[in-house]
Amino acid sequence: MSGKGNCYDNSAVETFFKTIKAELIWRPSSQTRRESELAIFQYINGF
Repeated sequence: MSGKGNCYDNSAVETFFKTIKAELIWRPSSQTRRESELAIFQYINGF
């Protein structure tokens, strides 16, 4: 991160985490924590 007042510091990371939440976490598709972990891992590695 850079100095105070730079609003573009984390924009790419925040967008990435919002996309993961929208596509994987907010959807009730996983039954267990392990299934969620594997889905997130596959999403990140396939990106």
